[in-house]
Order: sequence, then C-alpha cells, then structure tokens
Amino acid sequence: MSTPRSFAAVITEHARTRPDAPAVRLDDTVLTWRAFDDATARVAALLRAEGLAVGDRVALVLPNVPHFPVLYHGVLRAGGVVVPMNPLLRGREVAHHLADSGARLAFAWHAVADAAHAGAAGTGTRVVVVEPSATAELLAGVRPDPHPHEPDPQDVAVLLYTSGTTGTPKGAALTHRNLISNAVTNHETLAQVRPGETILGALPLFHAFGQTCAMNTAVIAGAQLTLLPRFTPEAALAVVERDRVNLFSGVPTMYVALLNHPGAERCDVSSLRRCVSGGASLPVEVLRGFEERFGAVVLEGYGLSETSPVASFNHPGAERRPGSIGTPVRGCEMDLRSADGSPVPEGEVGEIVVRGENVMKGYWRNEAATAAAIVDGWFRTGDLATRDADGCYRIVDRAKDMIDRGGYNVYPREVEEVLYEHPAVAEAAVVGFPDPLVGEEVGAAVVLRAGASATPEELQAHVRANLAPYKYPRRVWIVSELPKGPTGKILKRAITPPAPVEQGAEQGPPARPGTA
Repeated sequence: MSTPRSFAAVITEHARTRPDAPAVRLDDTVLTWRAFDDATARVAALLRAEGLAVGDRVALVLPNVPHFPVLYHGVLRAGGVVVPMNPLLRGREVAHHLADSGARLAFAWHAVADAAHAGAAGTGTRVVVVEPSATAELLAGVRPDPHPHEPDPQDVAVLLYTSGTTGTPKGAALTHRNLISNAVTNHETLAQVRPGETILGALPLFHAFGQTCAMNTAVIAGAQLTLLPRFTPEAALAVVERDRVNLFSGVPTMYVALLNHPGAERCDVSSLRRCVSGGASLPVEVLRGFEERFGAVVLEGYGLSETSPVASFNHPGAERRPGSIGTPVRGCEMDLRSADGSPVPEGEVGEIVVRGENVMKGYWRNEAATAAAIVDGWFRTGDLATRDADGCYRIVDRAKDMIDRGGYNVYPREVEEVLYEHPAVAEAAVVGFPDPLVGEEVGAAVVLRAGASATPEELQAHVRANLAPYKYPRRVWIVSELPKGPTGKILKRAITPPAPVEQGAEQGPPARPGTA
C-alpha cells in the first residue's frame, strides 16, 4: 500500500468501508471502526474547543484501555502532539515530562490521577481525569469534528521520553512520517495481518513497541486490537483463545511466562500464527520451546524509541538466525562504526548506527543531545554488535549503562540521584545483574556517610517512594567503598552483588512475569 498521509485518513476509510467491524476491544467493550472514528473526531472537537493549536502537546497517562487509542488518535486528528507517559510514574517524574514537553493538557486515568495532579502542579498543565462513564458523557456532548488536520509528514506527532546515556529523560520527537511509515513497514513486511484479524495489545501502549507493532499496525491493517491492561500468562492465553488472536508482540519475559504456564495445554491457541519479540534478547531455548509448544513462528528484532521503533528483524520467509536481530527493515539502513565513526569490518564489534525514514527528528528542544546522537545523518544507538556475511546483526553488549528489566528501561543515573537524596548516603552505584525471570535486575551498592545508618530496606523504600515501581533496586548492599579508577570515576564493571543473605532480606519483593 502507498504510505497514507495521516492515521486519521486511514481510520476514516475503515469507518467508511467496514463500519461495523471491530477496531478496539477490551473484554466486553468493543468499538467498531465507525465508533472509533466518531470518538476520535469528538476528541478532536473537544480539544479545538479548548483552544488547542496545531503543534500543542497533550500528555496521556493511561494504561491499555480503549481510551488510549481514542485519545491518541484524537489528539493527532486535531493537529496536536501526543506525549505518552507510563502510568506508573510518580509525581516528580510526571513533572519533568510535563514541564519539558510544555504540555497544555494531560489526560490521566482516574486510578493514577493523584500522581498526575502532583506532577502538574507548577507546570501550567491542566489535568483531565479520565473515568469511563464521565468521559463518555463528556464526549457525547461534543459534535464530531468532520475535518481532520492534514499534517506535513515532517511535523512532530509524538514525543517519547527516553533517558539515553545521560539519565535525564529526553523527548524523542517522532514525526508523522516516522510513525506511519514504520507502522506500514511493520504491517506489510513483518506482521502481515489481514483486515478483520486480531492483534493482542499486551505491550504498554505508552511505549514505542506497543504503539507501532500493536496499536498503529492494527490501524494500518484494519485489524482488531484487543487490549490487555496487565499481562499475566493466564489472562493473555484466555484472550488469545476468546478473541482468536493472530499476532502477538511481546518482550522475552512474556514468552518465558507463557512457555512455563502449566495451564497452556488447556487453551486453544490455534489461531496464533505469528509472534514478535523485542526489547531484550530472547534466549534461543525459549524461542524454540515456545514455537514447539504453541505452533507459532517467533520473529526476533531490534529497535529503539528513537527509531519509531522497528529497525531490524528476522524477516518472514528468510532464514532465521536464533539470537540474531536479523537485517534492517525496509526504509532503514544500519551499519557498524568504531568510536571514531569509521566503518567496522565484517565480524568485528562496532556500535550500531541507523538512518532512514524511521529515525526521529531529534530530541525535543535539545540541540546538543540531538547533535551528539545523530552524526552525519546516522543515529548512534549506543548498542554494540557484529554483522555476518549475510548482513545479519547480533547484539554483543550495551555501550550504555541502561538496565533492561523485563522490557522496561531503567537508567542507573536516575536511580542514583534519588539514592543520593537520602541523608545517609555518601556514594551509590546502580548496576544490572542477571536474573532468570526478568533478564536483568536492578542492584545498588551504597556507601553510607560517616556516623550515619540506614538499612537496605530503608533505601529501597526511599527509591520506591520517588520512582516507578519497576525502577527500585531489588538488591541493595552496603559497602565501605566503591572501586574507582585513577581519575576517581566509579568502575561499575568491577561491582557485583553479593549472594543474597536470605529470600526477601535484601532483594525486596520478587518480580512477577511480565510485570513491572
């Protein structure tokens, strides 16, 4: 298909040609394409009545509920810029996102409204609480706007906040061209779902992976998006069976949980044709075990928020390389570069660089960070890989300190800054360590101030009170000093967590599959 100019045009066309087909579902709540188109048009009318100008930012602090795609595409239809936010964020984190983006409005799910209000205080952002019955009544009183905004392809559509290497969240500015072309490419070359088929929306929609590979791919394909607000293997299998899901996208921890679920044999998952894995490396034995048990092909790939996100994949019809991230997707180029920017020979390790229609416009209002990240048109990912003779890439390490906890990015500096706010902490170093359940777990080595006292549990509680639940260190250990290099820089590579004293003593509550 040719690349459409806007998502609104695609939704309106589906509403015209297949008005009664399901577009979005959550349990017994189903929006047809006609209802979905109507709802987004009412959101656009509401926003314009509020004085929203083209380019104004609107934050969404919502879980995976039908209101997310309705508001997301309603904002785009009105010409606004969507700022998706993790509903688990605390007030201080919300405040940064709102202040940095300059969001005029924030739609916040009623269950997390307190954190949204706390974060909005002093930012000038007005919070609109989203409660199903009240929101439906509000939209019912608005006449649908029949004239969707026609964006320029290079206009910013979404700001996705990512901390990168600095620990300070930056807004990756993704354009309409970035998002639409990546969704079209994902649909045509990877997902290959047909109109009326079903995609499971178990990944968080505030994340680029869930937005492109589930929500926006469903829009492009005319497929049904069936939502799962909180992943558990029981719930996911039940939805696959009930809604005859054809495509599932997930992170490795989800595949581990599904593979190990004892009740899987009793579920009819025969409709499941293809699965997509990203966000972290999928163990080969998990990939093979999943395919054998569920009879669905798993395609592993790679991407980042800054690349909309899909950059490479093991493509359908091509020889798959377990443990590999495959080859670049259509419209995208990848290469390996050394620290000085020169090309790296085949078989040697280099930093992945990406350019193409999927690469962000830049970091929002941050020219220095943009110039450091995009050099001569190539986006520097910070990930190290090798490339074989067939052009397949294989990640070997991360140049960044980022911890990938079950598909959720945890940036050590952000956690360290909170630890340093504790009056008993003199020094802190946050590192990742292997965990069989979530891939990487968060740990913190802490040096206390002379004469001060604090327990690991107290420090964990301090971080939990200030950051999202998935970010706090499950292991905290007190040390007399941290290893340092000749310049005084802390040598994180020399830090390893001691063996746990006993279950729960220093680890904190155990993680659950597919949760944060």
